[in-house]
Amino acid sequence: MKYVCMGFYDESKFAQLPPEEGQRMVEECLAYDDELRRGGHFIGGEALDSARNAVTLRFKEGEVEVTDGPYAETKETLGGILLLEARDLNHAIALMSKHPGVKMGPFEIRPANEAFNHMIAERMAALANKG
Repeated sequence: MKYVCMGFYDESKFAQLPPEEGQRMVEECLAYDDELRRGGHFIGGEALDSARNAVTLRFKEGEVEVTDGPYAETKETLGGILLLEARDLNHAIALMSKHPGVKMGPFEIRPANEAFNHMIAERMAALANKG
């Protein structure tokens, strides 16, 4: 089963770390991601830029409204997304519990919507075949 693991962190708290400590934490996270790759569990992932560079779109009164900043008003913002292959939710929890990133903030783990993702993959394949 596929799981989407969303890592959150407090940007201001991370910015206060000495540069060498911040780099060490990043290296620990990347090293654990390599372990997940070797085990066949790391499907993919993306680190996100600062939430200060985000915009939020909302549909309001028949128009799309663009607001600067992230949707949630919180200290902890989404820092990255990791796609994980695991047997079940308990296996995903066990794998991500060992991730050093959990020291920087919480991880939310959600099962991927396999049926919807299958429809997306079919559409992508159909478009690729037309081009």
